[in-house]
Formats: sequence, C-alpha cells, structure tokens
Amino acid sequence: MPSSRIRSFIAGVLVANSAPHLATAAAGRRHLTPLGGRESGPGINAVWGALNLAGGLILLARSQKKSGSQRNEARRWNDDLPSFETGYLVFAVWMAVSERLLKTNH
Repeated sequence: MPSSRIRSFIAGVLVANSAPHLATAAAGRRHLTPLGGRESGPGINAVWGALNLAGGLILLARSQKKSGSQRNEARRWNDDLPSFETGYLVFAVWMAVSERLLKTNH
C-alpha cells in the first residue's frame, strides 16, 4: 500500500477525532482527552480537537504534495480519498461501539 494512502487513512482518523472534541468545546462541556483525562474542560478539548484537525490536514497536505510530484492532476484525490474516508469511518464506528459498550464519556 502506498504511503500516501496510509497517511490519508491516518488523516481520516485524526479529522474524525477532532469533531467531537471541537463540538464539546463549543458546547462548553467536559469530554475525555489524553491531555486532561475524564474531566477535560472546554479549553483542553479545543486544544486537543485543534491538534487532531491540524495533524490530519498536515498529513493530507503531505499526501497530496507527494502525489503532486507525479504531475498527474487527475490523480489528485482519486486514489487517496477512499483511504481518508475509510479512516474516518473506522474511527466513527469504533467510537460508536465503544461508547455504547463502555460508556467512556458518560
């Protein structure tokens, strides 16, 4: 598997992880983060969500820069978009199942 697809998959996971943290921060609620544990407040969630979003975007940019060196404009997203979407979907399903079974953020 080409490294650009791996980067796109990881970018999908990071972007998917940023959404609940940024939403929690905007709502002013608490949500589990690695930075502050279970009682992470809105500020910590904003930082964690922003770090995940930035990391995902950086990986996407690197992925596109590497593939852009081939000078094949038709390839721009054709090969990497399914990898990004798979990463996003895998993370979303994993979080839905883990929340249902483990009630991590309740």
